[in-house]
Amino acid sequence: MPDTTNTEMGRYWNEVAGPRWVGRAGLQEARNIEVAHLLQQAAAPQPGERVLDIGCGTGATAIPFAAAVAPGGHVTGVDISEPMLTQARQNIEAAGAANVTLVQADAQVHRFPPDSFDLLISRFGVMFFADPVAAFTNLYAGLRNGGRLCMAVWASMADNVHWRIPFEIAVKHVGAPAPVDPREPGPMAFRDPTYLRAILEQAGFADIDVAPRGFKITGKNARSEAEHAAMFGPPWRLMEEKQATEAARQAIIAETEAAFAPYMTADGLSLPGTILIAEAKRA
Repeated sequence: MPDTTNTEMGRYWNEVAGPRWVGRAGLQEARNIEVAHLLQQAAAPQPGERVLDIGCGTGATAIPFAAAVAPGGHVTGVDISEPMLTQARQNIEAAGAANVTLVQADAQVHRFPPDSFDLLISRFGVMFFADPVAAFTNLYAGLRNGGRLCMAVWASMADNVHWRIPFEIAVKHVGAPAPVDPREPGPMAFRDPTYLRAILEQAGFADIDVAPRGFKITGKNARSEAEHAAMFGPPWRLMEEKQATEAARQAIIAETEAAFAPYMTADGLSLPGTILIAEAKRA
């Protein structure tokens, strides 16, 4: 693993979340496909553009963006997680996406070629920086003049039932979490649009817009999504903090499954959610 100022997140994404994500890659990408479409629609990549995909994960956004910027364009994907990049390499090869380069690095400090990208994108890959202002200042330097940023981040837990329901159930079983800084690195670090806008302003960006977008998380069934909630995000973090017993975890999963059941449709599970799409430019 490369040197990083974000040691804890490096460990988390290489030893915990990364392997879990890869193990459930098909489910993960299927449930987030609508967000990928919203991001690409907002970013509007053009043929010939050079794109930096921040927190590219298994390549779910890098691959379609690579197709969109062909011919002549290129996507560089950066991620801190070697397990996810290993899966990304396989996915990119299977897709025949020859215009993608992958880099394992901490985007907060990695020296990208200056003034070299037309577009910075991210789908849920920027909320984990130890120093967000430093990170976006570093990323800003990689943009050419007139280049743009477009990224999707999570809105609040209240606006995302796939987390709110299992979190409330977990609190009932194991107790409330200890107080923490709401802006600490984590999935919802940028849920406050005013805070996110201020970070981008401090990093030098202009023409900043942060807007909520509704979407649906799709899943195979209520049980699968309940198990997923016990492995990722706020419900999992709470169970880890409280050192929940296996019996408590299974009780939380079972109760979450029952709570998700009303969201089943003829096409599978459909849970309403909200993201923020942040857009900005290098003046």
